[in-house]
Parts: sequence; structure tokens; C-alpha cells
Amino acid sequence: MNKPIRRVFFVVVFLFALLAFYTTRWTVFEARSLNQNALNKIPAQKNAKKPRGAILTANGRVLARSVKRSDGEYVRRYPQGELFSHPVGYSFAFYGQSGLEKYYDDRLTGRTKSVGSILDQLLGRGGDEQSMITNLDRGAQQLAQTEMAGRKGAVVVMEPRTGRIPVYLSIPSFPPAAMGTNAGVKSLNSDNQNSPLVDRVSDATYPPGSTFKVVTATAALDSGTMTTESTVDGNSPQTFASKPLQNDFNQQFGPTNLETALTYSVNTAFGNIGVDLGPDRLLEYMKRYGFYEPPPVDLPPGQLLSSGLRRGGDLLPADANFDLARTAIGQERLAVTPIQMATVAATVANNGVRMEPRIARAFRDDYGRTTLKVSPERATRVMKPSTAEELNKMMRKVVEEGTGGAANIGDLRMAGKTGTAEVRGGNQAWFIGFAPYDNPKYAVAVTIEKTQLFGGQVAAPIAADVLQYLLRNQ
Repeated sequence: MNKPIRRVFFVVVFLFALLAFYTTRWTVFEARSLNQNALNKIPAQKNAKKPRGAILTANGRVLARSVKRSDGEYVRRYPQGELFSHPVGYSFAFYGQSGLEKYYDDRLTGRTKSVGSILDQLLGRGGDEQSMITNLDRGAQQLAQTEMAGRKGAVVVMEPRTGRIPVYLSIPSFPPAAMGTNAGVKSLNSDNQNSPLVDRVSDATYPPGSTFKVVTATAALDSGTMTTESTVDGNSPQTFASKPLQNDFNQQFGPTNLETALTYSVNTAFGNIGVDLGPDRLLEYMKRYGFYEPPPVDLPPGQLLSSGLRRGGDLLPADANFDLARTAIGQERLAVTPIQMATVAATVANNGVRMEPRIARAFRDDYGRTTLKVSPERATRVMKPSTAEELNKMMRKVVEEGTGGAANIGDLRMAGKTGTAEVRGGNQAWFIGFAPYDNPKYAVAVTIEKTQLFGGQVAAPIAADVLQYLLRNQ
């Protein structure tokens, strides 16, 4: 009998150990990820019994606040309606949370307390919830929404030196209040034609088209594979991976240096550059820029997608075979988020240093005391300062002489890159850039879904107008 009893004993011990492991895992090691899960409604249900801190724009406009109902519970109100629905998100006991409301739930509810707030609580004065001041700019956000004119897509603006985000716009948006009712949730979830709940800034991916040539040019220059004077074959068409590749309108450029290739977006030249770089070097610089990782922005992990080569919605392994020439020009199976491409532009503008994007700026208690400053966080150095300077000059020429001429307005001094990728139903139009090029204050990415126009025609003017507004009102 001893042997069977020992077996039962070890099985029971193993089951208890397994129970202890998973209990510890969920309550300690993965508590934050469980709390951030979009399907977890418990935090929002707990919070209905007390007020949450307000969420404000950079200049104090209220984006979210708590209102006490007659039954004693608190409900969230969003005075700006749909304008900031994706970055701010929602918090309702009925359907849960998203956006900043979810990511900073502990501070908005006061579960993360400062020494001052603990003392206040002991003395019986004030609440312990904290209000959030964001980096969001209502005027610039409103202008971006107006200029998108209902077209599906995204506009995102970053400060290159700090990563602060004054504009975070996803179109279509949704009325946050609708997430507090069964009918509203049902209506939004059933709108498959518009998918208003999808955050097109950080939770949707698109082919980047020629905007990706900035990444390819970075790899070529910074690795020493090319200089600005090196030439490659820019004739059209040429064959890569047994398939013909041609330039727009089949233009012939002959021996083409890197500056000319970027200015006029010469596909065949960049195809040759991609082949010369090889897969390892190109992937190395993609990863330096943040590809193959979720964007490090202060939003719940479940709302963030990684950019890179994808198949069927999933990221391909980094060592998967791919068409180098077409990847180098932003085609193949490349899929990127707008916030990733804004990061590319911001990194060039910041002398080659990539910063982590941030929507929140600070938190304050009931007495106006700052309890937390959301400091800029450096992600990594992507390239040498000299490489960033050369890219800056080349991106200026794109706007001054090349495909980005629509962004060359007034005294803006924009540097940028256009992109147009063919998709089912039209073009995915892009523009990324920064201004002013001699002292960059803002970087931008604009993309529009299924348009019949090119990035230089439809996305570049929006980018220019939004940055011009920010520079004039900073």
C-alpha cells in the first residue's frame, strides 16, 4: 500500500504547488497586466462608489470628470464628446475601461497615494483621487479632426525632445458616454463598416508605403553601406525576387544618389539599397526604431500593436524570408501603426535619439499639489547625430523640391516624407515629418485610408496645417 499512497501524496503536493504558483502569478507578478486587460470590468465596478480624478488638456480643458448620481454612485462624463475618445478612453461599471482611464486607474482613484494624501486622509480632509494633466492640445486636435473631414485614418503629433503627444486623433471616433449603456455598446460593436472603437493611432496597422524609405535610408547611411554621394541604379523597371518593380509613372533616373532617391521617392533605387543592406542590417535598424515591439506609450498593453512584417494579422518571425527590395520601399507585408511612423520622424528630428511617447504630463491632488510628473523617457539612440543631420537635409528637399511640396507653406520649414501604398479600395496615403527643420519642435504622422489621392496631395497639407497651428500657439 505504501507505493500507491506515496503516489497520491506527491500528486496532492504537486496540485497544491500548482495552485500556489498560479495564485501568486495572478495576484503578484501579473496583477498589473490582469488589471489592464480590456475584459476585466472589476476595477470600473469598484470605482463606481467613489469619484475619480478629472482628466484635463494641457491648458486645463476638462476631458473627463466624475458626477454623483441620486443613488450615490459616481458616473463619468466626457465634455469634449468624441474629440478625445481614443486616447482618454472611458470608465463605466457596465462595460469596463480603456485608454488613459484604464492605464492610470490607480492614480485617478487614489490607490497610489503620496505621503501628503495619506496625511490628509488621516486628518479627514479631502479625497485621495488625483487629477491628470495631459499633453493634449484641444485646438490642434480640433483642427486635425476638421481637416480629416470624416475620412478614416489618424493624425498623431509628438515633441521630438520629450515624446509628449499634443495630438492623438483616430477617425472614426465614438461618443464615450455610449459605452455606459447596453444599447450604445451594442451599436458601436456592430458597426463593422466603420469600426469606431478601433484606435487607428496605436491599435491598427497599415502598409507604410514610401515613408518607410526613411528607415531604409537610415540603415544605409548609419551602417556605412552608403554615403549621400553613393549611387545606385534608378532605372525602371527592374526585377527583384523574380518580379518587376517600377518607379511611379515608370520614370527613369539612371545612376541615383541617396538624396535624389529620397527626394523623388525612386522605388528601384531603394530596392537596390535594400538588397545591398541585407536582411540582418535592415531588421536591426527597424528594431532600433521600435519595430517588433508595442509602442511604449502610456496606454493599456491590449490596445497596442507592434509594427513589422505581418502575415494574417500576426508578426512574422524576425528571421522569416521576405522580399528585401519591396520591404525597403514600404511594401511586401509591412504593416505599421501611425504612432510608430511619428516616432521615426521624431527620432530623426531629435538627432537620432528615440523617446518614448507620452500622453500624460502630471498628476495633482485636491489641493493642487503635484503628486507625479511624467518625465520624458529615452528609449535608445537609433543612429549617429551625423546620420540624423543628413536625413534632416534630405527630408527638407522632399518638401522643397520633391513629392512633399504641399507641406511647403509659409515659414513652416517642414522636412518630411510622403507615402502612398496601394490597398483594396484605393490608396493608403501618408505623410511623416517635422518642423521647423532647423530647430524641430514637433513631429507628425498623418495617414488616410482608401483614398484615390496620393500622400503628398491629401496627407501632407493636414500635417502642415496642424504643425503650423501648434507652432503659432505654443
